[in-house]
Amino acid sequence: MSENKTLNEVDVRDDIKKGMEPFKKIMEAAEAVQPGGQFILHAPFNPFPLFKALGKKGFTHESERIETKQWKITFTKADEEA
Repeated sequence: MSENKTLNEVDVRDDIKKGMEPFKKIMEAAEAVQPGGQFILHAPFNPFPLFKALGKKGFTHESERIETKQWKITFTKADEEA
C-alpha cells in the first residue's frame, strides 16, 4: 500500500502584488494535505498570522528567506495517532 503524500506548492507573490487576498487559496491547499503531509508556500514576506491559523489545524512550519521579497514556508501536518 503506497502512501499519498503529494507535496503541493502555492505561490501567492503575484496575488499579493495585484492586491488580491490569498487566504482562501492557502487554506484550500492546507485542507488538501493528508496527516504527515506537507505543502510549500511562496510569499513576499514571512506570514506570521498564518502560523497561528494553521497551527490550530495541526500544522508546524519552517520558514526560509530566499531573497529580499521571497520566503519559502514549508507547512507540515501532524500525523494522526491511531
